[in-house]
Amino acid sequence: QVRVVESGGGLVQPGGSLRLSCAASRSGFNIYAYGMGWYRQAPGLQRELVATITSFRGTTYADSVKGRFTISRDNAKNTVHLQMNSLKTEDTAVYYCNNYPGPAWDWGQGTQVTVSS
Repeated sequence: QVRVVESGGGLVQPGGSLRLSCAASRSGFNIYAYGMGWYRQAPGLQRELVATITSFRGTTYADSVKGRFTISRDNAKNTVHLQMNSLKTEDTAVYYCNNYPGPAWDWGQGTQVTVSS
């Protein structure tokens, strides 16, 4: 099973930026053939899809983050990133990554993003 580890979250003021990273690992595994996605779950709400990137680096974004977030991938390092700019209080959530479509892998612990003044 593929193991994913998310990092880079923290506390930031509204309007600030964070860069999240997701490292995927399994013996002999590489993400190059997989679409990948970032998801988030705010307290009391269902997990939602935030951004996706295909194996050909095509991207999609939820309307709520379009123009503020950028997803990217580094296949050589088996990592996926989410650059988050102009953060809003409503972006507060635990952020997860997984393959997309799917998701088919076990969920990681996620990384907490808190946007507050």
